[in-house]
Amino acid sequence: MKYIIFTDLDGTLIDHDTYSYEPAIPALKLLKKHDIPLIFCTSKTRSEIEVYVKKLDILHPFISENGGAVFIPKGYFDVDYDYTAIHENYNVIELGTRYSKLRQVLEEIKGLVDVDIIGFGDLDDEGVSKDTGLDIESSRLAKMREYDEAFKVIGQEEKVADRIIDIIKSHGLNYTRGGRYWHLIGDNDKGKAVKILSDIYRKQFSDLQTVGLGDSLNDLPMLQSVDIPYLVKKPGGKHDESITDSHIYKIEGIGPEGWNQAIINLISDKTN
Repeated sequence: MKYIIFTDLDGTLIDHDTYSYEPAIPALKLLKKHDIPLIFCTSKTRSEIEVYVKKLDILHPFISENGGAVFIPKGYFDVDYDYTAIHENYNVIELGTRYSKLRQVLEEIKGLVDVDIIGFGDLDDEGVSKDTGLDIESSRLAKMREYDEAFKVIGQEEKVADRIIDIIKSHGLNYTRGGRYWHLIGDNDKGKAVKILSDIYRKQFSDLQTVGLGDSLNDLPMLQSVDIPYLVKKPGGKHDESITDSHIYKIEGIGPEGWNQAIINLISDKTN
């Protein structure tokens, strides 16, 4: 049996507040030891993900911007698969809507609702840094968006939420709501990207089980698309109450601590 691991980053593998993955290092070492692919599946941009690819020496595919695109290192698979673009050393399967279109729709939303809305495209690097707690360089990378616009509603969010959703849907677009931001996206989600990439893996490995780890509602499509789904606790010490699927294993431990425990449990079961 071969496992492949799909994981969210913010609030899951990395701490919601400190952006540290240190509590997960024991499990990360186990994955390396057992040659188990770790696939980032996150709202982060390609440029942000590549920082963690280098830090953790991850030589596997990854999924950016809530399923906007799948990036597969050239030569990674021995089997044939379809892709839509080539970027540097990656074959890219593009599933999302281009950023310029998303920005146009967000501008329309701003004009139609009676609250302030601020997207990443409205902020400079310093503004993103102040809002997220990221350093300036990380903020610069977070602004390099291709298939997803992150935005915040300032004020009475629930009062206008239904109106915002109606406008998004009228353009044939979708949205997610993560731990910090709304995300305006196209006809893509983490689950669709996970299924496509899992199917390619299954061409190469006949005996395969997929694993997913997340913390928020925007991870639900991913968690519902894998064989073994885990939900870690959020910073307050509770699981996301909007996720009620009984098939998802709820792990004790916040963020990377819960992530570490889930992976150790999984591999211990495999090796015993």
